[in-house]
Amino acid sequence: MVLPHLTGVVVEFVQQSTAQVVLHAHARAVRAICPHCSRPSGRVHGRYVRRLADAAIGGRAVVVELLVRRFRCLNSACSAVTFAEQIEGLTKPHARKTPLLRSVLMSIARTLAGRPGARLAAMLGMRAAKDTLLHLLRAVPDPPRAPVRVLGVDDFAWRKGHTYATVLVDLEARQPVDVLPGREAEPLAAWLAGHPEVEIICRDRAGAYAEGARTGAPQAIQVADGWHLWRNVAEAVEKTVGSHHRCIRSAFAAGPAAELGAARDTAPPFDPPDGARDCPRRPRRVVARTKERYAAVQERLADGKSLAAIGLELRLDHSTVRRFARADSIDELLVKATNRQSILDEYKPHLHQRWNEGCHDIPRLHREVQKLGFPGDVQTVRRYLRPAKERGLPVTPRPAPRPRRVVRWIVTNPDRLPAGDAQELEEIRAACPHLDAAARHVRDFATMLHDRRGDLLPDWMNRVLADDLPALHSLVTGLRRDQDAVAAGLSSSWSSGQAEGQVTRIKLIKRKGYGRANLDLLRKRILLTV
Repeated sequence: MVLPHLTGVVVEFVQQSTAQVVLHAHARAVRAICPHCSRPSGRVHGRYVRRLADAAIGGRAVVVELLVRRFRCLNSACSAVTFAEQIEGLTKPHARKTPLLRSVLMSIARTLAGRPGARLAAMLGMRAAKDTLLHLLRAVPDPPRAPVRVLGVDDFAWRKGHTYATVLVDLEARQPVDVLPGREAEPLAAWLAGHPEVEIICRDRAGAYAEGARTGAPQAIQVADGWHLWRNVAEAVEKTVGSHHRCIRSAFAAGPAAELGAARDTAPPFDPPDGARDCPRRPRRVVARTKERYAAVQERLADGKSLAAIGLELRLDHSTVRRFARADSIDELLVKATNRQSILDEYKPHLHQRWNEGCHDIPRLHREVQKLGFPGDVQTVRRYLRPAKERGLPVTPRPAPRPRRVVRWIVTNPDRLPAGDAQELEEIRAACPHLDAAARHVRDFATMLHDRRGDLLPDWMNRVLADDLPALHSLVTGLRRDQDAVAAGLSSSWSSGQAEGQVTRIKLIKRKGYGRANLDLLRKRILLTV
C-alpha cells in the first residue's frame, strides 16, 4: 500500500474490518534529528506505539499504529536528554490526527461549522465531534492580506434587531479583510488608524461610518454608495406620493368614470368599498387606530418627550413611534394603512360591463369571473356589488393606482415604462403640481447619477428647496450633512456592490452554522471561506 503522506514509513501489515482499516507501520529512517540542537542521533533509547487517525479510505476510518522510537541526544550540551522521532507529513508532537485528516476536517469546518460538519465527517468515515471541528477552525491563522487601497464598509445583522457587526472588504481584491463587532464609529476608526494606506472608503449613508472614517482615515476620500442614494430618493418620493394621494384619486375619479349613462346623472355615484371602509361601508378599525396613535404621538412630541419614552408609555415599538413622529400628516399614514389590493381588482372591469348590460344575477356573475380565474367566493362579489343596486355602476371602474406603484413609475426610466403606465403618470403629473415637481427632480437626480455629474448636486438641491416638497427638503438636509461623500458617490465608479455581495454570502454562512457560535468563529469562516 503506497500513500503519498506515508512515504516516510514502512507499513508492516494491515488489519481490515467493516468499520476501519488499521495500518501497522514504523519509520524508514535509521537516524533522527534532535529538535533542540538539530544534531542527528542513531542511539535508540526506547520504543512506544502511537495511534494516529488518518483520512478515510472507501468510507472506512483509517488508523495508523506507528512504532515510534525515542532517541538519546548525543550532544552533552543539549537541554534534552531524549527525544521522540517525528515523521514529516505524518506526525507532530502530541497530535492524534495526521496533517491530512486535520486539513480535511478544517475544510469541512470552514464550510459547515460544527454540527453539520460533524454529520458530514461521520458520513465520510472521519468521526469528529462538533467541538473538535470548532477548535480546529479557531486554530487556523488569519490569511495574510495585502495593503488595502479601496475599502468597502457595510453592516450585517448578527441577531436582527439586536446585534450587528461590520464587514470590511477590499474592493480591488474583492475579498473581506476583517469583521468588527457592532456598527459604531469607534471600532472602524481604530481599524483605519492601523491601516494608513486606505485611500478610498465606500459606505452607505450611516452617520457612524462617516464619523469613523473621518476620525480614523482623514486622508481617505469617502464615497456614498449610489444605490443607497437612489433608495433615499425613492423613500422621499414615497412620502410625497403618500401626502398627495388625494390628488391621484381625484384625477382618476374625474376620468372615464365620468362617462356614465344619462339614467344615472341624477343618482348618487357608485361608492365601492375602499381601504378606509369595509364592505358594509363602516370605517375600518385600522383607520381609527392610526388616527388615535398619530394624535397621541404628536401630542407627546409637543410636550418634549423622547421617542423611547413615548414608546414605553404607549407600548409601541420604537420603529412605529418613529414612523408616526416623522409623518408629515395623517394622510401619509392612512395611505399606507388603507391602500391594499383586493383579489377582485383584476375582474372588476368584467363585472362592470356585465352589470351595465343588464345582468344583475350575482351567482351567475360569480361563475363567470371564476372561469376567468377569480379565486374568491360569491360573497366577495355580492358585497362589492351591493351599493350598485341603488346608485348605479360606472361603465369602467377607474381605481386609483397604489402609492408604491406611482413611486415605481416616477423612479423608472421613462423610456422603459409601458405606454399605459406612462399615460397614467402624465395624468397624475398634470393633476398635481407637487408630484410633477417631484418627478422632475427625480429625473434630474437620475441624470446626475447616470452621467456621474456630482458637480451638479448643489444646483439640484437649490431647485428642490425652491418647491413645496417637505419630504425632499428632509432629503436635501441629510445630503448636505454628507455632501462631499454624496458628490463623490455621484461622480465615482466605486460602489458598495461588492460589500453588499459579501453580506449576502455572510447570511448563507450564518445559516449553515445555524447561528450557534460566537462572533470570533463567524469572523474566521468569513475570512477563510472565499
